[in-house]
Amino acid sequence: MPATKENKVLTVTHPACLVDGSDAEFRRLLNRLLPFAARLLSIRDGFGSIAGLTGVQYSLARSIAHLSMRDEVTVNQLAEHLHLSGAFVTVETNKLKKLGLIDKKANPDDKRKVRLTMTAAGNRLLNELLPTQQNINDVLFEGVTRTEFKVLCSFVERLVTNGDQAVLDLAHLQTRQQKVAKRSSEA
Repeated sequence: MPATKENKVLTVTHPACLVDGSDAEFRRLLNRLLPFAARLLSIRDGFGSIAGLTGVQYSLARSIAHLSMRDEVTVNQLAEHLHLSGAFVTVETNKLKKLGLIDKKANPDDKRKVRLTMTAAGNRLLNELLPTQQNINDVLFEGVTRTEFKVLCSFVERLVTNGDQAVLDLAHLQTRQQKVAKRSSEA
């Protein structure tokens, strides 16, 4: 691994992430993003809890409501939107249907696709939560300027896509390492 002038090992070599040959700012960024991500999940779980749902179920319902304003929503579209597996979304949307919060109907044009829609009860539940959601989200982004928000929005999707690829690359390396370890133990 490349080393800095201080003979420290770098955890990243991408030039944009190095400041004066050091990865300290990169590590500081990650050490700030991780607790922020944990807080986002905690807030999502809290919204779900207030609504009598899990955090994931809350995200699914809120996303169905949001996405259906523009177009019909399918399980696959919802899974892609939230970066979840289609099988997981199917299981969780079945639970939401059982609770009477969403409807699932076969697409008349393609019976393999399932259309997801909010029920009146589901919309009512989300609308009741809206003032709380607005208040908490306003606190979450307190002090962020419009310019900062636009900059954040402009690259977060790229980071999510990069994150998906990094997870796949790491899983590939882990599988390869497990195979090597298994061969070593058999020898």
